[in-house]
Amino acid sequence: MGEALAEARLALEEGEIPVGAVAVDHGRIVGRGRNRRKLQEAPFAHAEMEALRDACASLGTWRLDGVTLYVTLEPCPMCAGAILQTRVGRLVFGARDPRAGACGSLVDLLRDPRQTHRCRVREGVGREEAACLLGDFFLLRRRTGQRKRLLL
Repeated sequence: MGEALAEARLALEEGEIPVGAVAVDHGRIVGRGRNRRKLQEAPFAHAEMEALRDACASLGTWRLDGVTLYVTLEPCPMCAGAILQTRVGRLVFGARDPRAGACGSLVDLLRDPRQTHRCRVREGVGREEAACLLGDFFLLRRRTGQRKRLLL
């Protein structure tokens, strides 16, 4: 989770919502990602999507059965769908996202018994630091008058 938090800090330095992700296979980081929606002007440039794309390229396969994905914030429905589609074996996330979280907060796509693939989920790892990064980011945006609503 420390590496995912490092990615989140890099996103913060770039002016992005501070969410980071890393994909780990047998103890080795095979994918990294951080939010880059603003930088790339791309709605799909979420940390999880970047890390999953990187992991698939690194491993030479779209099936990430043995991979653990570490993310600082609970994945949204799009990212949870990508986790299911790539068959990620395990997800570990930090802070919950009550507005858009698809791993227990808003909905729970990864543990829905109707899915053909289920992913083991562990939450709360690194929660305090992840929540502080997000809280500081949004506090700064409010203080600087940038009230434009941002979606995670």
